[in-house]
Amino acid sequence: MSTAPGRTGAGGTAPGGTTTEAELRRLAGAVPDPELPVLTLEDLGVLRAVRVLGPGRAEVDLTPTYTGCPAVESMAADVTGVLAAHGWQAEVRTVLSPAWSTDWISAEGRRKLREYGIAPPGPARPRSGPVPVELSVRCPRCGSPDTALLSRFSSTACKALRRCRACDEPFEHFKEV
Repeated sequence: MSTAPGRTGAGGTAPGGTTTEAELRRLAGAVPDPELPVLTLEDLGVLRAVRVLGPGRAEVDLTPTYTGCPAVESMAADVTGVLAAHGWQAEVRTVLSPAWSTDWISAEGRRKLREYGIAPPGPARPRSGPVPVELSVRCPRCGSPDTALLSRFSSTACKALRRCRACDEPFEHFKEV
């Protein structure tokens, strides 16, 4: 499980059939990221909080990967639509502080990125103690650390374009933030 602030446990329904915040979080968290549909909003760590405001009303906090990320509007619309399909009116808020970090990508999200052919960011930084330093980006296809940066930006601002010198394949790398 990733370490984004405001995370809650597994979903469920309260006695009497009332939907809990955890169940709403499960629904909102299962929404695919519009730019990387292999990841859910929960995998990516952009889903910050879900609160029940009253009967049939909820508030959802999202933190985009970058302050100007154009996908946040699509994420908000998708979350609103999923919750509406389950009878909920949701207000989605964009929360910028604390800023999103690649540390919030779950272990499952990192696995999915690698399987999709995108090198995940380096390991999550510890809250204290020495910071692990990754001197190279491993190729998600062959695992070689012998890779070269082709462009600091790729299909989105949060990814760079690299090439593996071992298998000669280009690949994207989700940049550490």
